[in-house]
Amino acid sequence: MKKQKYKLLKKGIVYDIVGMASMAVPFIGPFLDILWAPYAAKKMMDMYPGKKGKIASVITFIEEIIPGTDIIPSFTLMWIYTFVLNKEEVADNEAKIIEVEVVK
Repeated sequence: MKKQKYKLLKKGIVYDIVGMASMAVPFIGPFLDILWAPYAAKKMMDMYPGKKGKIASVITFIEEIIPGTDIIPSFTLMWIYTFVLNKEEVADNEAKIIEVEVVK
């Protein structure tokens, strides 16, 4: 479970770096953001399901589409919000419930 949480952080840092990289390409960078913004928003929603994921994906889309705001690490900030400020745990999809009957 903890491993999955940090895997999510690593993935988010990579997406933030890719989003910031477009600033390094003069003239073409803003046009790359047009392609990157919807992809980043979709990835945000996939990584953080539910209402907060949808809100974060809209914020990510806006942040990526507006020139000059690529420096904001939205994926990393969402991870901090989710796992540090709210202290949520990642659901363990491999967990199994075992029912035990105690016989006396």
